[in-house]
Amino acid sequence: MERPHPNDPLHGITLETILTEVVDHFGWDELGRMVQVRCFMFDPSIKSSLKFLRKTPWARKKVEHLYLWFKHSGNA
Repeated sequence: MERPHPNDPLHGITLETILTEVVDHFGWDELGRMVQVRCFMFDPSIKSSLKFLRKTPWARKKVEHLYLWFKHSGNA
């Protein structure tokens, strides 16, 4: 049986959930300003953004950090 990951706050949360909540909180325009990538700034969609984030670790980390920031800062 796999042990829980107490030091990983993202354990068990899918990338789709993270992205959806970040977009719901900030909106595509603000997300595109904070993480300047084409898939957030021009004709954005969850599907195209997920595809990009799965192949681009630096962008994924930025989105994950935004998610953790707004979830744990009381801004959620």
